[in-house]
Amino acid sequence: MEAIDHNAEGTILTMEFGYSLIPNESCQYDREQGYGFSLPPQRSKTEDMRDSWPGDYFDSVIPSLLMDVPNGTYKATLTLGSSDSPTATTVKEGLGRMRLHEVKTEAGQSAVHSFAVHVMDGQLKLAFGGAAPHVQKVEVKRVASIPTIHLAGDSTVTDQPSAHYPYTGWGQMLGLYFADSVAVANYACSGRSSKSFITEGRLNRLEKKLSRGDFLLVQFAHNDEKDNDGGTDPFTTYQAYLQQYIEVARKHEAYPVLIAPMHRRFYEEDGTIRNTHGDYIEAMRQLALEEQVPFVDLASLSKAYFEELGEERSKQVFLWTEPGQYECLPEGTRDNTHFSEFGAIEIARLVAQGIRDAGVEPLVHHLIAQKEGAAL
Repeated sequence: MEAIDHNAEGTILTMEFGYSLIPNESCQYDREQGYGFSLPPQRSKTEDMRDSWPGDYFDSVIPSLLMDVPNGTYKATLTLGSSDSPTATTVKEGLGRMRLHEVKTEAGQSAVHSFAVHVMDGQLKLAFGGAAPHVQKVEVKRVASIPTIHLAGDSTVTDQPSAHYPYTGWGQMLGLYFADSVAVANYACSGRSSKSFITEGRLNRLEKKLSRGDFLLVQFAHNDEKDNDGGTDPFTTYQAYLQQYIEVARKHEAYPVLIAPMHRRFYEEDGTIRNTHGDYIEAMRQLALEEQVPFVDLASLSKAYFEELGEERSKQVFLWTEPGQYECLPEGTRDNTHFSEFGAIEIARLVAQGIRDAGVEPLVHHLIAQKEGAAL
């Protein structure tokens, strides 16, 4: 691995190397040079620590490329491919956020892809996995003008810790559907409602990073429905707390977007999806209309998608696993609320579709061509 053009205008780091799953000692992370590959001592278990590395989010942990950089927004440009064999490369950044999915090249071919990254902890982290990964070159440039999509939500949105893999929030997959003209910062946290996200100071933390031209996407309801301190009432407190997110965005000349919660995997006898969210979806819809805020109807989109799949096939979207199937889930799971990695990709696809359908300005212009859903 060779670093070049370190001091070029706008360029933080350019590396040229032949990547393998086990980089040699010359590629290892060194604090003095400020970059290199490293393996973690173990996968991270605590979500709020936010200390997982992207290489932890594979069936078997792989090395992560760590680059010490100032906090901010960056454009990463990768050249993929091999001179002597076909390749298939998946790229993840940060807390397991997938940015490229099984990009294929034939022997002797190369492909150049770029995406934006929002760095909050002083390190830009990348990992290269997939069926046959090969990376020729990585270039990282700081681009302060790139706007950021800030996500506020619950466990269905959050960056799940790597020790929970393959549990995946749709926020981890959202970047697959956006061009390199916008970055994603995920502040969502498991167990939070529209109320507790605010009372715990999480909206305050997000607001400190919000800038003019950014976007604030808000999805709550799963925990607002609960009878506890975080619970809210649909047409009173729920709307009042959602109003605070709208006001924060507008205060900073950012764009608020309300996203209805996706449905859980509960079917009626006739094969239709049961609405377990009660009046919360309608309450959000009415508030969006009153405040003239874009409304992404993920509830309707997920209902149609789950009903199309049917009760059995939809298990692959959610976290239904067999004992021993995954190292992190030795007892298996029967989860009708949270998603597998595949499922999170599909829900993120529906979010992107909803943004397109609603014509959310100017966010819709950052979307890449709509990807087809993967076949089950």
